[in-house]
Amino acid sequence: MNQKTLPPLNWLRAFEVSARYLNFTHAAEELCLTQGAVSQQIRQLESHLGVALFKRLPRGLGLTEEGQSYLPVVQDAISRLAVGTNEIFGHNQRRPVKVRGSLSFLQYWLAPRLADFCQEHPLIDIRFISNLWVKEPDGEDDLEIRWGAGSWPGLVSQRLTWDVLQPVCSPALLAAAPLQHPCDLARHALLHVLGYEEGWGYWLKRVGADAVDYSRGLQFDTMVSTLRMAELGQGVALARSSIVEDLLASGALVAPFSQRIEASESFYLVRAQGETLSTEAAAFSTWLVAQAHRHF
Repeated sequence: MNQKTLPPLNWLRAFEVSARYLNFTHAAEELCLTQGAVSQQIRQLESHLGVALFKRLPRGLGLTEEGQSYLPVVQDAISRLAVGTNEIFGHNQRRPVKVRGSLSFLQYWLAPRLADFCQEHPLIDIRFISNLWVKEPDGEDDLEIRWGAGSWPGLVSQRLTWDVLQPVCSPALLAAAPLQHPCDLARHALLHVLGYEEGWGYWLKRVGADAVDYSRGLQFDTMVSTLRMAELGQGVALARSSIVEDLLASGALVAPFSQRIEASESFYLVRAQGETLSTEAAAFSTWLVAQAHRHF
């Protein structure tokens, strides 16, 4: 099938404005062009498409059937482009603070608190981009929230959480098959998160339940996925305490065991060493660290 290449945007813009006014002179005024330049762009567009879009009438212009059909398509495309540009680049070129980080940290720790920041700083916009795996800083982000030991070459880190590892499950699962000792986990599906050094094998060994086969179960690439599966009663997740506090408080999840093993890793706020933060990014960084220490 022979497909037309996309016409240049300035031709499409000239068509859309001319179609609204049905007058090349008025269109030229809005586009800050000469009437001749607008007419030329329309001719080039018509030649490119192989059809006439306008009817040249004695007292102005009219749209051909093809022009009438094409106009809403072009208007919708230009409108979407304008909206997208505005959403990404903002009003008055206000630059958002770009934060990259853990989806689970955002959903379960940061999101419930973020409204307070927005209320305190109504002129600062936040753009949070979730990442599954740690990547090297490339200068695109102002700040990053990482899970780890807190020491990364070339980065400055500030600790946000003090975590312990604890199994969690749904109240329904616990009612159906009580968990009185970690060895009872042998009767349940274990929900694993890929990428964490301290997983089920580490926890079971530390609590003396080596006989449980921790190689089985369901594997996911985010903590969010395992916690959702746990909420649905599909197994037992090994959670980080900072992530599940609200879920435990609300009763959506329960912690069946008293054994709580301190994690060697936690969440940190990191930024490139030697780079000066913008006023907005510095304000968010200060607020986030203060929230973390207040919570601790």
